[in-house]
Amino acid sequence: MTHEVRRAGSAAGAHVDAAAEAAATGRGAKGPDELRRQIEQTRHQLGDTVEELAGKMDVKGRAKARAEDLRDRAGALTVQLRSSAAHAGETGKQHRKPVLITGAVVAAAVGAVMVRRHRC
Repeated sequence: MTHEVRRAGSAAGAHVDAAAEAAATGRGAKGPDELRRQIEQTRHQLGDTVEELAGKMDVKGRAKARAEDLRDRAGALTVQLRSSAAHAGETGKQHRKPVLITGAVVAAAVGAVMVRRHRC
């Protein structure tokens, strides 16, 4: 698709967006060095955009990266859960006697309530 751009003052008319022309005029290069710098900057931006688009088109690569990320998260969660379980086990060992006594008392109370209801 080719667009012919003519100057606004030409007799044949112009196919130029007024806003684009005003923006281009405001950003115009002040000299050849400035123009080269702008061209180089535009090339870098275009290269970044092309790389980003290419990355989005690589569905297989994105799926692989996502799978690796999920695998890493699962591994970290496993380590965290094991650590929590080990800590809970240590706490249980330290308070084993009180827990057993409390459990026995609760079981006896439940048993007594059940015997009373059964007799009534």
